Amino acid sequence: MTSTSIVPDLSQYQVWFLVGSQSLYGDDVLRQVADQSQQVADLLADAGDIPVEVVLRPVLTTPDDIVTTIREANADPAVAGVITWMHTFSPAKMWIRGLEALQKPLLHLHTQANRELPWGSIDFDFMNLNQSAHGDREFGYILTRLGVRRKSVIGHASDPRVQHEIGVWTRAAAGWASLQGARVARFGDNMRQVAVTEGDKTEAEKVFGVSVNTWGVNDLVAAVDAVDDARVTELAAEYDATYDVAEELRPGGARRDSLLDAARQELGLRDILTELGAVAFTDTFEDLGALRQLPGIAVQRLMADGYGFGAEGDWKTAVLVRLASVLGAGLPGGATLMEDYTYELTPGQELILGAHMLEVSPAIASERARLEIHPLGIGGKEDPCRLVFTADAGPAVVVAMADVQNRFRLVANEVDVVEPREPLPNLPVGRALWRPKPDLVTSAQSWLAAGAAHHTVMSTAVGTEVFVDFARITGVELALIDEHTTVRDFERDLLLRTVMRGGPTAG
Repeated sequence: MTSTSIVPDLSQYQVWFLVGSQSLYGDDVLRQVADQSQQVADLLADAGDIPVEVVLRPVLTTPDDIVTTIREANADPAVAGVITWMHTFSPAKMWIRGLEALQKPLLHLHTQANRELPWGSIDFDFMNLNQSAHGDREFGYILTRLGVRRKSVIGHASDPRVQHEIGVWTRAAAGWASLQGARVARFGDNMRQVAVTEGDKTEAEKVFGVSVNTWGVNDLVAAVDAVDDARVTELAAEYDATYDVAEELRPGGARRDSLLDAARQELGLRDILTELGAVAFTDTFEDLGALRQLPGIAVQRLMADGYGFGAEGDWKTAVLVRLASVLGAGLPGGATLMEDYTYELTPGQELILGAHMLEVSPAIASERARLEIHPLGIGGKEDPCRLVFTADAGPAVVVAMADVQNRFRLVANEVDVVEPREPLPNLPVGRALWRPKPDLVTSAQSWLAAGAAHHTVMSTAVGTEVFVDFARITGVELALIDEHTTVRDFERDLLLRTVMRGGPTAG
C-alpha cells in the first residue's frame, strides 16, 4: 500500500470568463468584441500561475443572457467562480438580476484588449470599441451598490502581476468549491474545558459549506479491528522503506508490535474516512475507547495526503488544514496542524517553537523523517509511534479560526521558518521554529487581541494573499499580521470590524 493524495487536481475546476457588451454597437463591433475576448481568455488560459481551466462564454448583451449564464455556472459543480470584464459599455442595470442570482465567487478583471494606445491611428471608433475604462467603472458601481463580494484585478492580461493575482484568486475559489458539501468526521467529542475547540457547526455549514458530524470512537475501533493482517504487514514494510525506523520498531525489534498497531490504525482510519466520504477528521486523547495508542503516524501521513485534521476535537482547524492543502495543490511545501508551544525570548532573537503532541504533517519537511516511539504522558494509553522531523526553513503563514461572538474570524500571521540554532535531541515530535512578522511582541499582542486560537494551520506552500481572497469569497473576517502591523492600528481595526458587524465591544 502506498499513500494516496486526496488533494484535487485544480485543473479539474473551471472559471468562466464572462464578457459584457450590448447590442447598441452592432454586429461588426460585437464580432470584434468576441475576437478580442478570445485573445484575453487565451492569455489567461496559458498563464502558468492560473491552475484552473479558463472557459470563455459567449459575449453577454442582454439581461436574460446574463441570468441564464450565471444560473448555468451556479448549477455546474466544476465551475469554481466567474471572471467578469466589461469590454465595451455594458449598462450595469443589465447585470442586476444575474448578480443577485450569482452563488459562485466573482473576480472583476479591469483590463482592455490593447496594452498600449495606438497614438497615431486612434479615433472614436477605437474609443467606442475599447472603453472598458468606462464600462468597468459602471460595473464596479453596481457591484458595490448590490454588495457583491469580489476581488478586483487591474491591468493587461499579459502582465505577470495580473496573472499572479488572478491565479491566487482561482486557488481561493477552488478551495471554496472543494469545501462545498465536504464532510468532517469527529471521532468522539472535543477536549473537555477547552474553549477554542468549540464552535457553531450549523453556521460553519452555512458559511463554508462543510458538514461536521460525530461518530463514536467505537466506530473507528471497529474499522481498525477489521483491517486484514496482510495489509498491516504491507504498510509496515512501507514504513521501513520510507523512514529511518528506530531499532526497537524494526522487524524483530522489541516494540515492533506497536508499529504494526500504528499501521493498523492508519488503514482503519483510511477505510472509515473513505466509507464516510470525509476529507477531514478529529480525535481526542480523552476519548480513545479501545484504541491502544493515540493515532500519531497515521494522522501525520493522512494530513500529508491532503486530509484535514484537528486535535482534541478541533473541527475548525481540521477544516483549515484541508482548505490549505487544496489552496496549495501542485506547489512546493505543504500544510499541517500546528500549535504555538514555547518561545525563545532572548531580546532581538525571539522565536516561536511550534509542534503538537504527535500530529504534525511531514509535508512541511524535505528531510527523511525518523519513525520513533516514546511515552505520551496523557491519555492513559500505550506509547504512540510518531514521525520526527524539523520543518524546512523559508516563508510560511500560520492561520487560526475562532468562533468570536457572532461570527467566525480568521487570523493570519506571516512568518519565516528558520533552522534551530542547536540540535533538539530530546524533542521527539515533528516541529517548526519560526520568526513571526513583524516581531514576536507585536505578533503575540495582536494575536491575543484578536482572540485567535492556539491551534493553527501552517502552510509553507501558499502565503496570506490566498487566505485574504478566501475570506473575501466567504465574507468571513480576516485579521492580518504582517511586516506592516502595529498593535495600535491592529486593535483599532478589530474594534471597527466588531462595531460594523454588530458585536459587543470590550470595556
